[in-house]
Amino acid sequence: MSYVDGYILPVPKKNLRAYKRMAEMGRKIWTKHGALDYKECAGDDLVAKWGTPFAKMMKLKPGETVVFAYIVYKSRAHRDAVNKKVMKDMNAAGGPPDMPFDMKRMVYGGFKTLVE
Repeated sequence: MSYVDGYILPVPKKNLRAYKRMAEMGRKIWTKHGALDYKECAGDDLVAKWGTPFAKMMKLKPGETVVFAYIVYKSRAHRDAVNKKVMKDMNAAGGPPDMPFDMKRMVYGGFKTLVE
């Protein structure tokens, strides 16, 4: 079964273009180093008919939306190897650019795949 890194973060709508540029660079570097899939998705229909809406859970401020993203790997060991290479590349390039969102509000975790 594959392994997935997933994250959710609030992004000011005015920063979505800058975020998309950063995400496109992220996709290039993660897939270059072996990630199987890389998706970054901006909130579109965030009015939940059941459950807790993303907007409430993320405590969105006016003018913000949610980005839901994930990266797929062969296994947790593969994830660790890919991320090590990605971080080496990013550090060599001077680190990530100024973030177009508040890193302290990002939610992140690694997940074992249950159904594939």
